[in-house]
Amino acid sequence: MVGKCYRGKIFKLLRHDWTVAVFFVAPSLIGFAIFYLIPFVMGFFYSFQDSTVDGSFVGLDNYNELYASDSFRKAATNTFLFTGISVPLIVVLSLLFAILLNQKLFIRNWLQTAFVLPLVVPVASIVMMWQILFDWNGTVNVWMKSMHIERIDWMKSDWSMGVLVIVYTWKNIGYNIILFLAGLQSIPKDYYETADIEGAGRFHKLIHITLVYLTPTMFFVVLMSIINSFKVFRETYLIAGDYPHDRIYILQHYMNNMFLSLDIQKLTAAATLMVGCILIGVTVMLSIERRFRQFMD
Repeated sequence: MVGKCYRGKIFKLLRHDWTVAVFFVAPSLIGFAIFYLIPFVMGFFYSFQDSTVDGSFVGLDNYNELYASDSFRKAATNTFLFTGISVPLIVVLSLLFAILLNQKLFIRNWLQTAFVLPLVVPVASIVMMWQILFDWNGTVNVWMKSMHIERIDWMKSDWSMGVLVIVYTWKNIGYNIILFLAGLQSIPKDYYETADIEGAGRFHKLIHITLVYLTPTMFFVVLMSIINSFKVFRETYLIAGDYPHDRIYILQHYMNNMFLSLDIQKLTAAATLMVGCILIGVTVMLSIERRFRQFMD
């Protein structure tokens, strides 16, 4: 009797939607907590200690050492410069290509495949392709030599930042195009038909209809582009190694080198600062997006 009552309570509990949702989400939440949340919290506390084993609280000393480090300042400057260049560029290009692909083009399916293909190509293959292009004896230098132009060591000069921006844009533009296409196709066609009846031109429809109703999507695209810009370390590391040219020495290089030298305090302090900057940027963008949505309502 007690067993039947107990089973009845379990079945009754499982009838609730939130219980079923918890069962499905629990594995992901446990994995996220074990591999991301708990290590980050531990690293945050380590950034205020002088050692990871029996360490004592030292306040902001690790952060002061970080600010005094020339290599950290260089890495932070390069990271924000890369994000400041690559994010606006990829947002504008992906929006333009999305508007183009939203039209009736006879090669639209081919173009969509071409833009999405980099998303499924392994990083190592991408790096090998870009090495073939921009190596000292690569394809680009061969073309330049054939046109009697002096060759450039792309990854060991100031041009390396440009190469990195191109790689990042090429790798991630397909994802942004998919998001923009979804936003474009969700705009009611009636708005454009009404604008055509009133004699509005293409530019007027672009500014007052397309961009206005794409704003929520654009905020999300900018947010994802900023986050993805901090993931470019894999490509940079495989192309240029531990200590690349000063122009592309970014925060992930600094933290990787601190890990190899077992300087956990500087590593955790740098990681905390980077996550803090990302959270501040995300919070500001979400606040702006919320106010814009209220203004539109």
